[in-house]
Amino acid sequence: MPRAVRPARLRDAPAEEYGCWLVALPAVDGKQYVYRVYAPEDALPADLFWEAWHCHDEGPHPRAFDLFDAAVIRRIGR
Repeated sequence: MPRAVRPARLRDAPAEEYGCWLVALPAVDGKQYVYRVYAPEDALPADLFWEAWHCHDEGPHPRAFDLFDAAVIRRIGR
């Protein structure tokens, strides 16, 4: 699983204070890349999507689709 990330406005708080979200992004190679995003329960889905997408875009993987509706976002933990 790619590295865990947190929205920029949350980076100063310890990850343990937040639950974990999984954001799956489909890519041009036909695979889904799943990112862990630590954020509070009331985080906006768009913030979670863009944080995962930017993390993916900076990595070595094939380009992910930047379509919000194509992403799968699920809360896990806490």
